[in-house]
Amino acid sequence: MKRYLMTGLGCLAGLSLAGCGGGDGAGEGGAGALSGSISADGSSTVFPVTEAVAEEFMAETGGDVRVTVAMSGTGGGFKRFCQGETDISNASRPIKQEEVAQCRQAGVEPIEVSVGVDGQAIVVNPANTFAQCITVAELKKIWEPGSTVQRWSDVRPDWPNQPIKLYGPGTNSGTFDYFTATVMGEEDASRSDYTASEDDNVLVQGVAGDPNSLGYFGYAYFAQNKDKLRALPVDGGKGCIAPSPQTIENATYAPLSHPLFIYVKKSSLQRPEFRRFVEFYLESAPELVPEVGYVPLSAQGYQASRETLAQAANGTSPAP
Repeated sequence: MKRYLMTGLGCLAGLSLAGCGGGDGAGEGGAGALSGSISADGSSTVFPVTEAVAEEFMAETGGDVRVTVAMSGTGGGFKRFCQGETDISNASRPIKQEEVAQCRQAGVEPIEVSVGVDGQAIVVNPANTFAQCITVAELKKIWEPGSTVQRWSDVRPDWPNQPIKLYGPGTNSGTFDYFTATVMGEEDASRSDYTASEDDNVLVQGVAGDPNSLGYFGYAYFAQNKDKLRALPVDGGKGCIAPSPQTIENATYAPLSHPLFIYVKKSSLQRPEFRRFVEFYLESAPELVPEVGYVPLSAQGYQASRETLAQAANGTSPAP
């Protein structure tokens, strides 16, 4: 398989991926006989995985199955999904009960499928040489609603008396939901006077261009931009731990490691091209998830996801 970058080489978020892959149309396991269209939207974190899977899948089907992947944030993706507009919702957090209720009201049964694990990187500009570690308590002090932190010296007196410029995900992002719930202890609790974007690449460029900056987003976006950024080790109570595939997988990078999901529409599993696509997703994930910078599930984890999918297709799996 190809090496995938977070920029989605040759393809743009929200555009059809048809034509992004090659292939002779023969496919594997008869995939070349399939046709139809599949739509996905949601998390910018999960986007590159779904994009990569879609490109590989369409290479198999020779373009006979058209897959579109958009990137409106976890919350925005669930909104479209629960209105019946998409087949798949990419998510960097579990679906909320109110979102489940909205889905069911519209006749949509969401099926949760785990596809990998991610960590949230706390990043600074490489010109910042004074901050070598940050505690969860300090992150809360910086990001909590009503925070009075305006300068680096407000965090620690021995840090420079320089303004601190903050970058982070928008409120529709699952990364925002997870960060606020984990660090603040309350989902959506955050100061609002920071540069926000649902597009993590915008945040990367912001931090990379500002020596006094601090931001947070998915680890994979940091991994693809190590030459522009520096990730701070985080002290969650057991010492300073830097984010890495190993520390995210074994959860020692605590508490900022979390699972990644796709939510599939149960009724769409009756369409052969859609069911094959989701099966292909789980077959490809062990290789493609690390290629885009995340941590794959264990073999047992992917087997559990396949069983969830099979049960849902057979009408025996409960929705979230």
